[in-house]
Amino acid sequence: MPPELALLNNYLIVGAVLFGVGLIGFLCRRNMIVMFLSVEIMLQGVSLSLVAWGRFHNNFDGQMLVLFMIAVAACEAAVALALVLMLFQRRGNLDIAEWQLLRESNQPSFTEKPLPDEPTPAAESSPHLSLAGVAPEVPREEIEYRPKI
Repeated sequence: MPPELALLNNYLIVGAVLFGVGLIGFLCRRNMIVMFLSVEIMLQGVSLSLVAWGRFHNNFDGQMLVLFMIAVAACEAAVALALVLMLFQRRGNLDIAEWQLLRESNQPSFTEKPLPDEPTPAAESSPHLSLAGVAPEVPREEIEYRPKI
């Protein structure tokens, strides 16, 4: 494999991993700030891939698009931070399910299903380890007197 192709492959793998981590974080979390950071991680994965393709094709199109994306992401971060702060002051919670006022009027409200009760384990005594052997005899002088500090 030529070195340029291997370098492109490595950059695309790192970009895909960043995008995947961001996507998993966005889908699994309900905190608005964590969701916002996950979107930023996905954006950085796409940016890395664009820079790698631009480097591979020896033109600056990917780098210029990434600079534009970074400028747009900075503006989006400011707007999102203001929105999160305003909604936190209103509701006092950053859980996305608590913000029912943002839904459309014809959509049903979100109700969280309760978790099933966990079975209580029977009261058992904790296990005890068996003795591993007899403790070695240590002279009292070695315990009480240290020749080296």
